[in-house]
Amino acid sequence: MSDIMQQYRIENEPYYRPVEDEIEVYEATYSVRMPMMLKGPTGCGKSRFVEHMAWKLGKPLITVACNEDMTASDLVGRFLLDANGTRWQDGPLALAARYGAICYLDEVVEARQDTTVVIHPLTDNRRVLPLEKKGELVRAHPDFQLVISYNPGYQSLMKDLKQSTKQRFGALDFDYPKHTIEVEIVAHETGVSTEVAGKLVSIAERARNLKGHGLDEGISTRMLIYAGSLIATGVDAVKACRVALVRPITDDPDMRDALDAAVTTFF
Repeated sequence: MSDIMQQYRIENEPYYRPVEDEIEVYEATYSVRMPMMLKGPTGCGKSRFVEHMAWKLGKPLITVACNEDMTASDLVGRFLLDANGTRWQDGPLALAARYGAICYLDEVVEARQDTTVVIHPLTDNRRVLPLEKKGELVRAHPDFQLVISYNPGYQSLMKDLKQSTKQRFGALDFDYPKHTIEVEIVAHETGVSTEVAGKLVSIAERARNLKGHGLDEGISTRMLIYAGSLIATGVDAVKACRVALVRPITDDPDMRDALDAAVTTFF
């Protein structure tokens, strides 16, 4: 077990700046192994939070980036052919359940609904995972916990979790941090001054006000860290913002002009 799970252990503490009491709440949910759902916009810190909590709790973390081509076999496992014949290979969900890891399904609604239903038996009092092709019933290790995330503001009606899935989870809401906290995060992660970090956050706040008015998504904290990292290497601040903040989120010429104007206002 230790050899299999060692690659999933987080050796060094991932930086995470708490916004409210989410660390204490998550620790309580883990103590009763409640399945958890993290809801919030892209790039606001959901994945970093899970990494931090796995490190804090000393548990392995198996992360799955969900996509529309993912099948149930990609999660639970499949038979493979090798030189010695046929062998079974556990998928990430089966590995986590069998050996007691935290399994994190990132952007779970990107997966097909007929795929996500395989998590249901693990998210109630049964805590089991049927491996139908193998004829095995995996009973979840006492340390196993399932965590999923998604961006409710970005999903269409065709891409949302079923109520039968949602009601199996506790939920934590995430959002972009308040100004002072986000400045602290950007400065810490990039090494730029608090003044520069403050300007980057102010640009992001202006862009976020345009969400739904020409922008599908606002500028995320992750993008601010990209921009700050470029500035820290000596790239001109205006150029760094255009590359890391403006160009990735819109191709509309008028919107780009508006965001470029916000950049030049602060830099």
